[in-house]
Amino acid sequence: MLAAVGGSLRLGLGRIFRCAPGAHGEAAWRALAPPRPRGLPRYCSSRAPSAGKVHRVPAEYKPSQFDKKILLWTGRFKTMEDIPPRIPPEMIDAARNKARVKACYIMIGLTIIACFAVIASAKRAAERHESLTSWNLAKKAKWRKEAALAEQAKAK
Repeated sequence: MLAAVGGSLRLGLGRIFRCAPGAHGEAAWRALAPPRPRGLPRYCSSRAPSAGKVHRVPAEYKPSQFDKKILLWTGRFKTMEDIPPRIPPEMIDAARNKARVKACYIMIGLTIIACFAVIASAKRAAERHESLTSWNLAKKAKWRKEAALAEQAKAK
């Protein structure tokens, strides 16, 4: 489906091509975005309006202070003043995912460091001839001694 009106050419799929004045040939035609009806709010939807109930999501999102900190930490913006008052939801989703991955990497690194710390501590304890078994036996001996002293105090 093709319609030509004046210097514009409209294809059936909604694309508009406009001819530059005084130009000739195929290079004279340039693509234009389809016109958006005025007065309608900016919404995006994954389904066509005629397909029943449409869940509308605002095309812009006002970031909270925490979102702004995430945007800074992930390197999307350099300072708080650079962050616009409204951003696309895709941008904050991408920043949150990047922050989530960074946090996971930090936790992995801390876990590895903790493992090496436990290994070093266990080696030092082994040099002092300390073990969990010896600590447990000493604790139980102390409890038995306290129980025996309590029995003697009761008997008097």
